[in-house]
Parts: sequence; structure tokens; C-alpha cells
Amino acid sequence: MTPPEPRANPDLVGHDDAARTLEEAAHSGRLHHAWLIAGPRGVGKATLAYRFARWLLAGMPRSPAGTVPLFLPDSDPVFRRVAAGAHADLFTMAPNTGERGKKEVLRAEDARAALRFMAMTAAEGGWRAVVVEELERTEREVVPNILLKTLEEPPPRTVQLVVTNAPDRLLPTIRSRCRRLDLAPLPAPALEGLLGRWLPEMPGPERAGLAAIADGCPGRALLLAEGEGLALQGLVEEVLAGLPQLDPRRVQEIADRVTARRDAAALTTFFDLLRRAMAAGLRGAAREGRALRWAEGRSLAEWSTLWEKLGRLADETERLNLDRKQAVLSSLGMLAVR
Repeated sequence: MTPPEPRANPDLVGHDDAARTLEEAAHSGRLHHAWLIAGPRGVGKATLAYRFARWLLAGMPRSPAGTVPLFLPDSDPVFRRVAAGAHADLFTMAPNTGERGKKEVLRAEDARAALRFMAMTAAEGGWRAVVVEELERTEREVVPNILLKTLEEPPPRTVQLVVTNAPDRLLPTIRSRCRRLDLAPLPAPALEGLLGRWLPEMPGPERAGLAAIADGCPGRALLLAEGEGLALQGLVEEVLAGLPQLDPRRVQEIADRVTARRDAAALTTFFDLLRRAMAAGLRGAAREGRALRWAEGRSLAEWSTLWEKLGRLADETERLNLDRKQAVLSSLGMLAVR
């Protein structure tokens, strides 16, 4: 049993304090007009945003004792309309595929539609809500600049919920006009419990392995499960174990394996896992004062620069639709010490 999309997900695990903050702000009568919900990808930010939006649109009912704040039963008509994308007082924006199959981005036309939505009166006479997912995913600043107008001159009884995986990539003027709410990764027992519910057919050791590389993010764990995350993690471990030198023939095989699928999901996951393993290994070695075999031949500063280069390479390959196999070959070539 996999969870539904965030707009239709009745469950919120591990973020009771954040939900309570939103609920108390709404009941105080001084609800801030814009909230920046930040945290790592897949941690539950969009789930919280939609949970708050539908609770607000339903008239802010008091949550029953023993339930997570912002509770609204999935049998409620408002819940069902939000889940179906059919509530007249909710506007949502999410990244769409750009031209020529490039990286998914937020489009200017959607931002302008948000402006038109907020210029109208509420269809049902209560609150209105705007949910913007992954605002950092835009190739140009036109989308943030359009939305900035609504943040500077907010319409009455309208709340804007901006969800972001990378708050530091947003315009300072956007950040300064929002009240920020950070979501932390889930503790391991909570995440493993969720995976036990969602992936009961998966052997326990594999679920534990997923939890270990998901860094407390349920959505990330599911994406890793769907995208052969454990197999790609095995390739990452093989690469690092082979350093400081790599067998050229095996490098070609790894590149073929990572880019075998038509979409770029495996490539993105591979780069994410590679950079995660590098950062975790170097942090652990520095903290414990031990040497890493795969890190021999480079200083910590050089590894930091390499980590950033790999991130840029992954981003440019996806954004500009570059040759994915060449990106993998280049990344492994950077790692090997000649």
C-alpha cells in the first residue's frame, strides 16, 4: 500500500509541532498571509501544505483529542474536493515539463493564473489558499517576480503556502515576506514504521536499507524503492570502494547501468546517492579522526570542490538535457586519481 498524493494524503507523521503551529496561528486571528514550508525533498512538506489548506477551507474545525493537528476526515466533502483538485478556493502550482523535454519547471503562465485567482473573491465566502510546490524549480526569475506581487500586496483572507526543498535558492525578497516553517527528517523508527505499512512485501533488511539512505524522508524512500535505489546505492559503494583508481571497463558498465532507462530518474538518484555517500563519509572521518581509503590523494577542500562540481554536473545534465552517459563517465573520471 503506497500513500496517496500529498493533496489526498490523510496522514501526517512526525510533524505534529509544525501542524500545531499553523493551527494555532489560524485560531489566533492573526494568521500570516504567506508561509515558507522548507525541508529536504520527500519529508512531507506538500502533505502538510495541503492538510492545512483543506482544514482552512473547511472552516478550521477543532481537531479531536488524540489526532494530529489540522485533522479533517477523508470522508469530509472539502477533503474530497481538494483531493480531486476541484475546490474553487484552492489554487495549486507545481513544476511542469518544459520545452523539448527539459527539466520540470514552474511556468510563468501558471504564476499569472495565480494572480488572477487571488484577484477574485472567494467562491464560498471563506478563506482561499494557494499552494506553490518547489518554487526553486524555475529557469528564470519571472515566476518568483510575479508571485512577489502577491506577497507584497496580499489579498484578504488568502494564505499562500510556498513549498521548497532549497530555500536558499529563492529570492531574498520572497523569503523575507514569508513566515518560515522548517520540517525535520523523521527519526528512523517512524520512517521504518511507515515503510512497513507501505511496503509490506519488501523484506525487512531491504526496508532498513531504504530507511538508511532516505535520510528520514518518506517520499525519498518511496522514490528510491521505485527507482531501484538499493541497486544504485550498491553501485555507489562499489565506486567508492574502488577508489582512488577505477577500472575503465567497469566504469563503462556502471555508466550503461545508470543510463539504461529512458528517463533521467536513475541518473538523478545515482548522483544524489553518490554525493550523499561522499559527504557522510568525509564528515564521519573528520569527526572520528580516521582516514578513508577512497579519499586518499585529495585534501578535504578538494573533496568539497569536487562535491559541488558533481552537483552542478547533475543539475546541468537534467536542465539542459545533456548526454547522461557522458555525465556519469565524467563524474567517475573526476573521482579517480590518475
